[in-house]
Amino acid sequence: MKICEIHIGKLSIPLRKPFKTALRTVHSAEDIVVKLVADCGAIGYGNAPPTAVITGDSQDSIVAAIRDILAPKIIGFDVDNLEGISTVLDGALLHNHSAKAALDIAAHDLFGKRVGVPLYKLLGGFRSSLESDLTISLNDPEEMARDACAAVAAGYSALKIKVGNEPATDLTRVRAVRGAVGDAVRIRLDANQGWGAKEAVRLIRRFEAEGLAIELVEQPVKAHDFDGLKYVTDRVNTEIMADESAFGPREVAQLIAMRACDSINIKLMKAGGLRNAVRIAHLAETADMRCMVGCMLESKIGITAAASLAAGKQIVNRADLDASVLLAEDPIVGGAQFEGNRLLLPDAPGLGIREIENWRHIATLPGHT
Repeated sequence: MKICEIHIGKLSIPLRKPFKTALRTVHSAEDIVVKLVADCGAIGYGNAPPTAVITGDSQDSIVAAIRDILAPKIIGFDVDNLEGISTVLDGALLHNHSAKAALDIAAHDLFGKRVGVPLYKLLGGFRSSLESDLTISLNDPEEMARDACAAVAAGYSALKIKVGNEPATDLTRVRAVRGAVGDAVRIRLDANQGWGAKEAVRLIRRFEAEGLAIELVEQPVKAHDFDGLKYVTDRVNTEIMADESAFGPREVAQLIAMRACDSINIKLMKAGGLRNAVRIAHLAETADMRCMVGCMLESKIGITAAASLAAGKQIVNRADLDASVLLAEDPIVGGAQFEGNRLLLPDAPGLGIREIENWRHIATLPGHT
């Protein structure tokens, strides 16, 4: 089974409500999607959401990287040579992690279909379902408290609260959410690089002193500030998780060597796909450092791939894979399914995805654009 054709397209999916963080406000998920077609007719699906403020990737840069550089290098590859495909993608150009991830995910999907095994089993098969938290966007405290109550009423027992733009207001936000949902709900905070190191320590110590029971704080400082991240980790009792700092295996190895954080958030679009995400998980496991698997604002293709990793690996003990719940529509036929706060992995081979509906074609390789 060889890769003989690659289709590139785009999905534009409206959100149920605007998604707000300390870095951006988003009204729709703009996802670049790919189909890897084998000579036997089998199709592997992948995706790449442009998240310029985090990965540096735009829609145009993702399309250009796939069309002009990455896709031509893997056409003709045998699907069985999954390691070779991933190695070629990883070394074809610097950065452009989301573009690499799209093709890497599609190749893994195609390989799963080739051998007739669900991807989560190929990645370890530790579990077949997992619990996800739900993200509460950055808004005024009263609106965030209402959104948190609605999430709990919908069955979520873990919430990821966006903070990071104004420390004083962040404290009020956390108080409001905790007061609204009670003590039984797990609250995780994501500052999205919004605080300075000393500011983060002061604020987290305040959360601790007030008994707000924060499970973890994700990426309190700038992505490049490894020393600042360690400064925070060493001075608070609350678990500190690296996200934007934990970009790929090299960065994670450095974080582990410095003991700069307590846990790692693995995202396929940062890592450049499943191959590097698995490497991160194994590094973390060697260091006895737990992982979360997270996502960008993307279609269910990437969510299913990320959930397959999270389900496959024992070292992953948390999932932040709520993007498809935030979307007003689901154009992906097949794949993982939500039941309340749980993601159920399909038993079908690969990702279990059968089609993409309502996508806009951009290019075909080989072929005419």
